[in-house]
Amino acid sequence: MKQRSNTLFIVEIAVFTALAYLLDLASGFIFSRIWPQGGSVSIAMVPIFLMAYRWGIKGGVLTGFLLGLLQLVIGFSTVVHPVQGFLDYFLAFSTVGLAGVFARGIKNALQANQKSKWMTYAVLGAFIGSLLRFICHFISGFVFFGSYAPKGQPVALYSFIYNGTYMLPSFIISAVLVILVISAAPKKMVNYQ
Repeated sequence: MKQRSNTLFIVEIAVFTALAYLLDLASGFIFSRIWPQGGSVSIAMVPIFLMAYRWGIKGGVLTGFLLGLLQLVIGFSTVVHPVQGFLDYFLAFSTVGLAGVFARGIKNALQANQKSKWMTYAVLGAFIGSLLRFICHFISGFVFFGSYAPKGQPVALYSFIYNGTYMLPSFIISAVLVILVISAAPKKMVNYQ
């Protein structure tokens, strides 16, 4: 049974990472003119959240890390410095997977048929994962993209506004979609781990 579980984990990581990449790629094409230094309203975090809630922190962080790797290797990434690339891709998307701290709470609430409780955990996890990703992008924007700030505008405010304009909608849309997906297949969230 352990071998089956490990195989399933690896397969799901691969599939959900690829799905996250495709979702991010699509949104990048749609919104590339709005955020010229990178970033877009995207639902790429949804597969990461689902893996985090299904497999815990390990599944979420690994899916996020691999998404960042894919973006760097085959995506249309914007890298001006190695530290910025690490912050905006590897660290930012890996931290999204930390939403997995709520995996046990979501599973327990689903098993107890406590809809409002698992939904609260799911939204809270999505908020924390999105916030941590935002912090990574904010620091990167502040340190590496400050020259794009309009004259007279503080660089911190510029980075906050720039990254906030796509991260807030991404969080809201992702949280709603995660709730809809879990509602449609609640038993899939509690069967493994």
